Amino acid sequence: MEIKLRDYQTEDTQEILAIINYNILNSTALYDYKTRSYEQQKALLEEKITKNFPVIIAELDGVVVGFGMYSEFRFREAYKFTVEHSVYVNKDFHGKGIGKMLLQELIGLAKKQGLHTMIAVIDSENQSSIDFHQKFGFKTVGIIKESGFKFDRWLHSVFMQLILE
Repeated sequence: MEIKLRDYQTEDTQEILAIINYNILNSTALYDYKTRSYEQQKALLEEKITKNFPVIIAELDGVVVGFGMYSEFRFREAYKFTVEHSVYVNKDFHGKGIGKMLLQELIGLAKKQGLHTMIAVIDSENQSSIDFHQKFGFKTVGIIKESGFKFDRWLHSVFMQLILE
């Protein structure tokens, strides 16, 4: 199994959309209630690229099996050296090192762009993602209790930070 990383192309949108919508419907990885349309997802991805942020694809035998990206953490000028990232892997390919490859690539790209801090916002129920980020040196810097409501329960957001050096 050889996973290849490459830049996003418009043709990847449908496969990314399937991964995103699966997570919207079945997990607390995204705090959205409604699935996204193709047009909505394409616009979100193109906006990141227009702003010079990366969208990286993990591909296996021509099939998108995961993706990662980052963009603004907040929209005030003083935050311009801080980004929030996302990494998603197709449910059928978890545990194969794809997320690790994507996050390593994103960290490297952030350093090349002269960024200073990466932020992960993770639902507190997602202990595997918290553990995953800790392996890369991310530290928990805060928890916002009851910041989201999904699946008939209150959810807590864990903020994790990596200072890029």
